[in-house]
Amino acid sequence: MPTDTLDTAFWLTCAAILALLVMSAFFSGSETALTASSRAKLKAQADKGSRGAKAAMTVTEDRERMIGALLLGNNIVNILSASLATALMTRVFGDSGVALATLVMTALVLIFGEVMPKTLAITFPEPVATRVAPIIRVMILVFTPVVSLVRTLVRGLLWLCGVRPNPGGEMLALREEIAGAIALGHSEGAVEKADRDRLLGALDLSHRTVDEIMRHRRQVEMIDADLPPGEIITRVLASPHTRLPIYRGSDDNILGVVHAKDLLREVERLVRGEDPQGIDRLDIVKVAMKPYFIPETTSLDEQMREFLARRTHFALVVDEYGTLQGLITLEDILEEIVGEITDEFDVVQKDSALTRTEDGAYLIDGAMTIRDLNRATDWRLPDDEANTIAGLVIHEAQMIPNEGQVFSFHGFRFTVVSKRENRITKLKLRPL
Repeated sequence: MPTDTLDTAFWLTCAAILALLVMSAFFSGSETALTASSRAKLKAQADKGSRGAKAAMTVTEDRERMIGALLLGNNIVNILSASLATALMTRVFGDSGVALATLVMTALVLIFGEVMPKTLAITFPEPVATRVAPIIRVMILVFTPVVSLVRTLVRGLLWLCGVRPNPGGEMLALREEIAGAIALGHSEGAVEKADRDRLLGALDLSHRTVDEIMRHRRQVEMIDADLPPGEIITRVLASPHTRLPIYRGSDDNILGVVHAKDLLREVERLVRGEDPQGIDRLDIVKVAMKPYFIPETTSLDEQMREFLARRTHFALVVDEYGTLQGLITLEDILEEIVGEITDEFDVVQKDSALTRTEDGAYLIDGAMTIRDLNRATDWRLPDDEANTIAGLVIHEAQMIPNEGQVFSFHGFRFTVVSKRENRITKLKLRPL
């Protein structure tokens, strides 16, 4: 190497290349930290007064512009450093300096400009993000004109290729990210199954409708308004429910909903009031509250808000033709989050809806919902086309099966154990 090449220009060029490598490391690490950092953690730090976290929240709001600015800066310094190194090596080693500069700069950029800063940033994403965000915010403002031009060009090219933006994709991705984190935490042992079910149940309320969890009209206990008053009182007292629908003539003709406490007040007035008339003068329709009807397509979170706003816990579900389909209560919605809720008046079922047999199979009540079965067993049976296990079998079989028939689908073997009229009451289920 000629000694006259080691002049001031040589050392200034080396210093410039070193500075550009530092800037490359800064851009690479900043990009990784800002994209990998959790906005939830940054929000928590920002609420505690962290200015860096507030700056990081601001910077990451428009990720496309942020990444565009960082990539622009990173490419500028990498290309400039490679050009300076090529000129320097060519001056020192002649034509062979091009190949040498390529090898040396590739190693330096890879190690010090990419791998090392990104490893540090991915290890400590939030601390790094809070420190670099103020600088990145200024850099984004400086590069905004160029980034906007590049972004417009890129979007135009994507549009020509048939790619369209999804405005609601970010919120959907956020929900999926939360659900995925909860499921991953459970699989790794950090989140208990009960906690996972409660958290995922709360997330699913906006995506589920009342017809999925309502009590079907076959299971709804109603009272005929034309029954004798004594019989009505006996049935209300014998029922485990405090609210019962009242009908006349047909169970589609709902007149109201009677509350046991309102009935008790009316009985006391008739028997012990200022003008006792006896329970034979009881008019159950006057005691009943006005029925509250809702469509079966109402989402669970919307219905829960309606229950709280109306200060009621009971609604009758109808279809698009106004025909009664069932009923739903606030307790039913809460059970989708916290699990089964029972009190001292609930009827205890002798036969569980899900029973494990000695041969490893499961005996399942046909009316058990697919969601409850999946939560109890960690299976993944689809519930898009049917709400209950019996409904799933009928949908897949495209017929109403007979007792003893066996079907295999979705990785399971289904055996119809018992049937009542057109309803499948008991199934035997075994994973294939």
